[in-house]
Amino acid sequence: MKMIKRINRQAVLILIPLSLLSALIEWKRLPLSILTGGALALVNLKGLHWGVLGLTDPEAARGAMGKLLFFSMFRLLIVFIILTALLYFRLINIFGALTGLTVVFILVMKEGLVEARSL
Repeated sequence: MKMIKRINRQAVLILIPLSLLSALIEWKRLPLSILTGGALALVNLKGLHWGVLGLTDPEAARGAMGKLLFFSMFRLLIVFIILTALLYFRLINIFGALTGLTVVFILVMKEGLVEARSL
């Protein structure tokens, strides 16, 4: 849980300035796209944590096994549907969303390496 809090904190510290800088390039959709992609990646990470916690410690889920099973199996599909809908209605820019997703992915890899080295 500490690792996810560190990733969330670092993501906010990187995504907000990055979106402000991107406003210089395209001020209409790019900043919102970066924040949306990062937020979806962080929500996906939290869902992954919840799913792993539910599988390893059933008492932590407290009777939410049906929701846990559904959300664990269809989490990436849900992210894909949300991104597709936002792109269809032209609310976000695909490159901005991928930038936000990539920033969070790199932070997850970095924090995972730090945790692995501490073992």
